Order: sequence, then C-alpha cells, then structure tokens
Amino acid sequence: MIFTRSPLRVSLGGGGTDLPSYSREHGGFLIAGAIDKYVYVNIHKRFVDGFLLKYSRMEEAASIDEIQHPIIREALRLVDIPARNLEITVLADIPAGTGLGSSGSFTTALLKGLCAYKKDPIHPHQLAEQACRVEIDILKEPVGKQDQYIAAYGGVTCFQIDKDGVVKASRLAISDETLFDLEDNLLLFFTGYTRSASTILKEQDEKTRQGDKEMAENLHVVKEIAFRSKEALEKGDVAEFGRLMDVHWQHKKRRSSSMSNEQVDGWYDCAMANGAMGGKLVGAGGGGFLMFYAGNKEMLRHAMREQGLREVRFRFDFAGTQVISYE
Repeated sequence: MIFTRSPLRVSLGGGGTDLPSYSREHGGFLIAGAIDKYVYVNIHKRFVDGFLLKYSRMEEAASIDEIQHPIIREALRLVDIPARNLEITVLADIPAGTGLGSSGSFTTALLKGLCAYKKDPIHPHQLAEQACRVEIDILKEPVGKQDQYIAAYGGVTCFQIDKDGVVKASRLAISDETLFDLEDNLLLFFTGYTRSASTILKEQDEKTRQGDKEMAENLHVVKEIAFRSKEALEKGDVAEFGRLMDVHWQHKKRRSSSMSNEQVDGWYDCAMANGAMGGKLVGAGGGGFLMFYAGNKEMLRHAMREQGLREVRFRFDFAGTQVISYE
C-alpha cells in the first residue's frame, strides 16, 4: 500500500502567464506558495483483477483503456504500470473547483505514487513535467504549468517559463520574518462557489492564440506586477505586496466577464473597507477562494464572518509532493 500527498497552492503573482499560449510567445513568470492543505492518493494492490477507482464517484474497469477518469487513465499509461489489479483512492482536504490547483496536485500525487509502486525515484522537476504532459499535452486541458510545479516543489517559489517551455524554479528569497508575516496576514475565505477553471482559462487561451492584443497587454501587465511583487517581498515590503495584489486583481477581472460577479465584488469591497490592503480570487476566477493581505486581520475576519464567508487558515508547505506511507 502506498499513500502520497500533494499540497494545494495559492498564487502570489503572475497567474495566467504560465499558459503555453502566452508563455511560448512572451515567456511567463509567476510566484506561488504551496499550503498545508492536501490531495491524497492511496494505491493498493487488489486480490482480484481489475481497477477499482474511488474519487468523487466510484468506477471499476477491467483494463486501463476502460477507465473513464482521464487523468488516472493517462497517468497509468504514461508510467507504464504493469499491474492490472490496483485500487486507487483519492481524498482531499478541500474540494476541486475552488481555485487552489487541485487538479495539478492530484496529478502529481498520483504519478508520485505510481512511480513509488514501480520503485522508480523521481525528481520534482521530472514529476512536474510528467504531470504537465498528462494534463496539457495529452488531455489538451487549457491550463498552465503553475499548479503541477508548485505541487511538486512546495515552498514559496518563483517559476520562470521560457519560450521553449523550459521551467526554472527558484525559492523566493524572503526573510523568515516576511514568511511568518505572510502566513499570519494572508487570509483565505471561501465564497461558496465552485467552478471549472477550464471554462475561464479556455477563453483566455483562445483569445491569446488568436492574437487578441488586449489579452496580451493584460498578461504583460500581470507579469510585470509579479516581478514587482517579488521585489517587494524580497525587500520585506509587505504593504507594497498587498497594494500590488489589488492592482493585479483589477487587471485580472478585465480578462473575462466570468472572472467575478456582483456578489464577489461586494465581498471584495467590504474587505477593502475593513482591514484588507489588497486581494483577489485565487486561481482562474469565477468562484472558489478570496485571498486578502490584511493590514488589520481581526477587523477583516469579523467583516467576512458578518458576510457569511468561511475562513480556511493555512501555513506554507515546504515538502512538496511526497510519499508519506509505503507498506
């Protein structure tokens, strides 16, 4: 029996510039933080033949080709698992569709477990690339490389994506004081909405591929804000980072009419009037979690509770995707 876990993430800058439709033309840059909320995968050898898969539903298949879950099917093919009698169970601290990169976390946790089953060690970079191959190259999902890479590496990490698709990872060079400040003052609140990131990202992807000038300019600005956020955090200027979060959100909303809605805008305005210095919807937008950098966290928490939003507290995870049990 093999048990793996992979962290979810919050995006701290540059999200959207990792989509191949943009990065292949202009290069991408983003900052992400892995958090101590996880997707878990359990792989167990069955006594009888066939695959038994338990995720948001349950399915049984006699062969890999019959598996309906696309990521599980393609991951088994990619790793070339010889066994035909596996039970695979997926668990998560927070459900999918909430903007925390659960698909990338699931894919890396699954691939890590399958490699462990074959007794093949795998480096975080290779793990992330395999996950990207499954989601982007094989399944043609309109997603970028942020989720797979931050899940594999963990930490608070910068990712430079070259035009040839090569990703260079480096730890954000911040002090312990700044790190603890972020953990204390970055607050996550669940909007109550879940959504498919693919729907919103598909719109961005198609516009970028069609040479939409407004979309390209928007992403240029978002990338520049990410570089400025990196500089602010490495200097310990968390107030400037908070301000840049708000600037980023105002640009992000222009990418799609589905990015926000009247209720989300109302919650955001309430937060900004009650202790938040900046914020945004995490992930592709459209729902999930609102994240704020708080100048007055108690005031902000009280205001969001009054609005009926549930807070999820977190710390950063520095281990990345790992095997936590092997028997």
